[in-house]
Amino acid sequence: MSPIDALRVAFRAIAANGLRSILTTLGMVIGVGSVIVLIAVGQGAQKGVQDQIRGLGTDLIFIKPAAASGAQNAGARGAPGSAQTLTKSDSDAIASSGIPGIKSVAPQISVDGAQAIASSNNQGVTIIGTTPEYPDVRSSPVASGVFLTSDDVDKKALTMVLGSEIANTLFPDGQDPVGETVRISFAGGRINLNFKVNGVMAPRGGSGGGVADNYIFVPVNTLQSRISFVRNASGEINVNQINVQTTAEADQKTVSDAITDLLTNRHAVSSPDFTIQTQDDLLGAAGEVSRTLSILLGSIAGISLVVGGIGVMNIMLVSVTERTREIGIRRAVGARGKDIILQFVTEALALCAGGGILGIAIGIGISVGIDGRDIADQTMTTVIQPWSVAVAFAVAAGIGALSGSYPAYRASKLDPITALRNE
Repeated sequence: MSPIDALRVAFRAIAANGLRSILTTLGMVIGVGSVIVLIAVGQGAQKGVQDQIRGLGTDLIFIKPAAASGAQNAGARGAPGSAQTLTKSDSDAIASSGIPGIKSVAPQISVDGAQAIASSNNQGVTIIGTTPEYPDVRSSPVASGVFLTSDDVDKKALTMVLGSEIANTLFPDGQDPVGETVRISFAGGRINLNFKVNGVMAPRGGSGGGVADNYIFVPVNTLQSRISFVRNASGEINVNQINVQTTAEADQKTVSDAITDLLTNRHAVSSPDFTIQTQDDLLGAAGEVSRTLSILLGSIAGISLVVGGIGVMNIMLVSVTERTREIGIRRAVGARGKDIILQFVTEALALCAGGGILGIAIGIGISVGIDGRDIADQTMTTVIQPWSVAVAFAVAAGIGALSGSYPAYRASKLDPITALRNE
């Protein structure tokens, strides 16, 4: 029997039992579609995290205080970044150190729980105290007006720059915020300060920096002296984070090691009382987690493929039993055992391949359909990987061949005389 003849016989048998064939392939449709959709969701999550990290800027190194410990915490170790071991002078020292590969440096203090008020509009905000270098370091351009200046920092000026979303909320209907006054209420209304708006940041949105659209930026000295009141024992300004931008060709590991040596000597400690993370470190860690998630989701979906294969095997075994007389006639007119095997394996492959193709179409359709939609307060991002489509179809075909092999082998071993006697 030629492969063409085997295909013709297989499609004739499938068409003769249409409803049963549809139900048999349903498991493969669900399995292949699930693999494609879940891997697309996993890859989309990975892309979202990577975009969010890249949205912070490019070629970045983040320096944060170490975890607090000791008497002030009753001997318990706090969360990373909870200590107050970094100062603005540390940031200035890094900027003036001459370490090769450093392009720009910007410290920052973050304060939550403030309320921004303009006329009858208000919104809760996060205040970022920083220096004029921030837009360059974090790749955050100003859309209108100007960013903070060195003079603003030195004079502890009551000036601010609004994130794009804050600007739209406080000044709706296209009103230009530049030059307007915004009142900042903090500490339950005990602190109220009027700031002049110097500029508005460009929206970050889909780049992964959307949270920054709800920030308000003020001079670091202003935030320290007027709002947060955070100084160390030496009277210096404590900062939550120091952002270092390296040149594109710089080796971030080498730069990080040099910064570690510099700050360790400045703080006169035997081991670093701060942590350093590069953007590459964050991307690598996020990628590892996302790959694990994709494998987990793909494995879960793969279970339905296996279940579908078991269903195909069951139906093929039933088909062999029902067509015992047909098999006997074929053997009686000269069909060999391998012809019977080819016939039933081809039929199983046709069922699984057909289910695989339909599953691919449905999986791609669902993945495209949910991309960008809000589900459970989360904006879904899906990335369809060609390899996931190929793997899902190959597995479906492989399961078809395996699930059809045993029934086909049983059929080929039927005694022709006994088969012809079957009613």
